[in-house]
Amino acid sequence: MYQIYDMHLWGGAAFDFYSGVGSHDPKITIPYLQTIKAFLESHNKSLVVCDLGCGDFNIGKHLTKHSKKYMAMDIVENLIDRNKTLYKEHNLEFHCIDIIEDDLPPADCIILRQVLQHLSNTDIEKVTKKLAAYKYIILTEHIPLGNFEPNKDIISGQGIRLKQNSGVNILEPPFNLKIKDQTQLGEHILEDGKGRLVTTLFRMF
Repeated sequence: MYQIYDMHLWGGAAFDFYSGVGSHDPKITIPYLQTIKAFLESHNKSLVVCDLGCGDFNIGKHLTKHSKKYMAMDIVENLIDRNKTLYKEHNLEFHCIDIIEDDLPPADCIILRQVLQHLSNTDIEKVTKKLAAYKYIILTEHIPLGNFEPNKDIISGQGIRLKQNSGVNILEPPFNLKIKDQTQLGEHILEDGKGRLVTTLFRMF
């Protein structure tokens, strides 16, 4: 993750930190934010939100006022330090944690936006085992168009599964996450056949 930002592997050479097109293209971000804001507002701003992999916070900065408390997490320490300097709200906290190895804080709702897709199956499994402690999971994943074989393994940090015609599905083996129900909140078809971004709300037991 450190090299991704240092070498601008997700673009944004003019920025000190840049979390990629998926966090900055209005065609992607505007409908996503409208959906998430509507969900948070439907709970009268009563939810404590834990944003795992908050990145440059270009998305999260729009959601804090719709939450009771917003905890933004990332593994890159100087990115978290930068976010703490730029973004200050009474209900906002930034924490530098490794979501794979570290304990996660109590909250009502987890936001995981294009994070799991970069991780190996072993690392995803470590994260998903922690998700049962929460009431809501809002998950966004980059997956192929049409049918695909879920959860082909990769090495963490080395791209995503798209070239293997695969993507993450946390309900399928080897993860088999048990949920109460699910609702697809949104889908964005990327240009040039580069797959789709799908956002799903999972309600946990």
